[in-house]
Amino acid sequence: MGRAHEVRAASMAKTAAAKSKLNNKWSRIIYMAAKSGVPDPDLNQNLKKEIEKAKREQVTADVIKRAIDKAKGANQESYDPMTLEGFGPGNSMFVIECLTDNHNRTQTAVKVALQRCGGKIAGSGSVTHMFKNTAIFSIDFMGEEEVLETLLLADCDVEDISSDEDVVTITAPSTEYGKIREALREVLPEGKEFLEDTVAWLPLNPVELATDKEKEQLQRLLDLLEEDDDVQDVYHNVVGLDLVESDEE
Repeated sequence: MGRAHEVRAASMAKTAAAKSKLNNKWSRIIYMAAKSGVPDPDLNQNLKKEIEKAKREQVTADVIKRAIDKAKGANQESYDPMTLEGFGPGNSMFVIECLTDNHNRTQTAVKVALQRCGGKIAGSGSVTHMFKNTAIFSIDFMGEEEVLETLLLADCDVEDISSDEDVVTITAPSTEYGKIREALREVLPEGKEFLEDTVAWLPLNPVELATDKEKEQLQRLLDLLEEDDDVQDVYHNVVGLDLVESDEE
């Protein structure tokens, strides 16, 4: 899918791989989107967008329906987005996005996970300045020139447009996400969907880990973060990964 996809695949660890983790993640996101407005995707564009994303990740209709039904009730449960930063083994750096109903619990859990794996939690801004918050879209219904023309007409600020076979990938500042998404949706053929539609933290200076111990610690850290239901997505700056299994329990 082009250079942007390769960079992203090498530098970004998505922690929603396990099915239960995936369902929990999207249940929270859809619940909050439904709570933020009318719990009807036909009337709530934010909810509609999140449902589309969830379906692309193969979240079942039942999980989506339960989250919306929960939002329709008197339940006052509330989750807040929370971005934590940390230094991991070697020269690794982490941006950890969470959705939580208890900031202290989430920060403590992430802090302990980092410490157990040779790292430490960092103050706000200590790590994110080494990453770029980037809007990323991948589509297969237009060519590069058509995409460029469409986005220029919509006055969108784009960083890069690249193609690999029939897939075109667009990267742009995260602030342009909504404008680009709307421009592309206006020309989206019936029955087509985005292959990718997200905002991610991409590292400015990727690094490689030097030792097997550092790789073991990194794998262990990723596993611990994946086990935490409050953690939604994890981004790091490590490339050239050939992770080894950790013996630590």
